[in-house]
Amino acid sequence: MQVAKFPTRAEPYGRVVLRPIERDDRTRKSGPGLRAFRNIADQWGLSEIDRIAILGDPGRSTYHQWMKKAREEQPLTLPLDTLLRISAILGIHKALAILFEDQSQALVWLKGPHQGTLFHGASPMNYIRDGGHDGIMSVRRYLDAWRGGEVGHGAPEGSYVPVSGNDIVFV
Repeated sequence: MQVAKFPTRAEPYGRVVLRPIERDDRTRKSGPGLRAFRNIADQWGLSEIDRIAILGDPGRSTYHQWMKKAREEQPLTLPLDTLLRISAILGIHKALAILFEDQSQALVWLKGPHQGTLFHGASPMNYIRDGGHDGIMSVRRYLDAWRGGEVGHGAPEGSYVPVSGNDIVFV
């Protein structure tokens, strides 16, 4: 994975320089990211098993070592996948704070079953916990689309009917 450096006004437009995400980048963001994740997980009432699953299933002892280092502000370098998962959780948390008047409403939405196209009767939290990186990112994209007014346009939420073989016509 790489980080984009976008041009400043002094540079010509259209030129984006990519550089690899270095270990130093991950080290700088790991402790604060993990502390933010812990605070969100506490607010959401997540169990240790849920937290470990969301972080990508590190070993239980590894998880506790990470948390201890983050809590004591010791040097810590998380895997890139774990940092991406934490970033997505931060985005979900932010979107919920924007969309819902209070945290209890957000938690009802997050933990309740939904009939929407994405969830098929499951809760967004189940999708986040059990869907791996794709599940977390799908919930984040769903909330970002909702924030942008894209959910529910044209048809009521949950009324989507998948295309079947009978709907396809070759001429």
